[in-house]
Amino acid sequence: MNLLITTAGTVRCVYNEKIDLSTIGPLTIQRGSHVEPDRDGRWWADLGPVDGPRLGPFHIRSAALDAELDWLTAHWLTALP
Repeated sequence: MNLLITTAGTVRCVYNEKIDLSTIGPLTIQRGSHVEPDRDGRWWADLGPVDGPRLGPFHIRSAALDAELDWLTAHWLTALP
């Protein structure tokens, strides 16, 4: 799990349960994307909630989840504005 910590003490990360984040302070959790199937059973990662692209289609959900995490790590989990 990657944590981006600013000099002001703000922390940004892609949430998972490897670390109990509540131990470092109050949390604000927001959706970064939606991973959903289309009517043909193909999977898409919609990164619109963080002003990102729609990735896909993928034949399996895990591929969409991997692409989602890769994009968030490369484009969103960077220096805060």
